[in-house]
Amino acid sequence: MKPQKSFNELLNFSILIIDKPSGPTSFTITNYIRKYLNLSKTSHLGTLDPQVSGVLPILLGRACRLSNYFMHSDKEYVGIMRVHKKVSKEKLDEVINEFIGKITQLPPVRSSVKRAERVREIKSFSILEIKGKDVLFRTKVQAGTYIRKLFFDMCEKIGVAHMLELRRSQAIIFTEKDPKFIDLYKFDELVKNEDELKKYLIPADEALKKVLQVVQISDKNLKKILTGKPLMKDDFIKPNEMLNDKFAAFNDDKLIGIYKVINDGDILAKAEFVIN
Repeated sequence: MKPQKSFNELLNFSILIIDKPSGPTSFTITNYIRKYLNLSKTSHLGTLDPQVSGVLPILLGRACRLSNYFMHSDKEYVGIMRVHKKVSKEKLDEVINEFIGKITQLPPVRSSVKRAERVREIKSFSILEIKGKDVLFRTKVQAGTYIRKLFFDMCEKIGVAHMLELRRSQAIIFTEKDPKFIDLYKFDELVKNEDELKKYLIPADEALKKVLQVVQISDKNLKKILTGKPLMKDDFIKPNEMLNDKFAAFNDDKLIGIYKVINDGDILAKAEFVIN
């Protein structure tokens, strides 16, 4: 039977899926969580504009070091676009189709990244309902897509239109349908009860299994591996296993670290993160 993690173990290496309300910034929410859990560090997986609500995964404690391994997955949004004049569904579909696939975006002036053109992929964009001048839609986009810039460019093509509401329904592997998805009111209740809060903490090692290849390593050199030793062929349970560029190394159910394949002589992979 897999050993149960203690509350403190979970608290310092887990993920909370928060339903961010419209209004506060992602930083404000993340800092609020950090303060009330009495943690030294928290970070979120993908900024939401203050006006945007929805799925905001928050890394707790040492899990913050894993941010880069989650950040590059797709995100999904639902929203309402209000057109200022009557537009047929055919016209809307025609404009939408121009943006499906790879597009070039220039980050907004207020963005925290360098303002240089970047290519991003719009995986899907579908109209769910049209009611008067309000258009309900769902879209799935590559991580790093500036969603408001996408809609601004679409609205220019449509004519006169603006975003009425926008909500992120999925970020990476986390969705608003997850039973552990909670709003801030629920969080405020849970923070008073460790046993209840524990039920909503997603172990970071379990989440990693959904975004990285999982590779089993043997007990043979485990002590040295936990102090940073690179992985050789004889460290693997299956020495001839095909490896992705990056993978999560486990010993049974215990996460050992995250490794990058280098194939340098006898060394197959070097550690980027070790759980010691």
